[in-house]
Amino acid sequence: MSDPAFEYAPIGLVELENRIIRRCNMQFARMFGGEEADYRNMPLLHLYPSVADWERIGARGLEAMRETGYYTDERVMRRRNGDLFWCRARGRSLTPDDPFRHGIWSFSDISEERPIVELTQREREVAILSCRGLSAKEIGAELGLSYRTIEAHRARLLEKFGARKLSELVAKLSGMPL
Repeated sequence: MSDPAFEYAPIGLVELENRIIRRCNMQFARMFGGEEADYRNMPLLHLYPSVADWERIGARGLEAMRETGYYTDERVMRRRNGDLFWCRARGRSLTPDDPFRHGIWSFSDISEERPIVELTQREREVAILSCRGLSAKEIGAELGLSYRTIEAHRARLLEKFGARKLSELVAKLSGMPL
């Protein structure tokens, strides 16, 4: 059965069951590369940069969806050809008692606003937590590292993004105009 609103939406849409794509629309397939049929019954894991990213984002999303039935974030995803890009993801569970059992998610390519810079997993974690407003000490506590180590990661991030101070880095990471 065809649903034109789903199929022709100007944003990538997927129907997920236990984080497995059951169907997607044309815009989703275009964004990630390939045809809609290429994604049927594909684990969403294949579109993440790493298993660690899939697990970390999944845990955070599950916690939020248990509370609200809804989750949104901006993350790096992987196209079928292996290229990484920034993506805005929003999801709503259709089964609030078991949030990942069945849901509808939207994905938007925001890579024009936020270019990809090669980051280590740790730099990515520090960048995300910095954008949430955590101090170096708070990030260190969350990641089990000293605040000096966090400051070293932030210094590398400043250099990689060509930022002079933390507020400029956060603006660049969040895609805000400078």
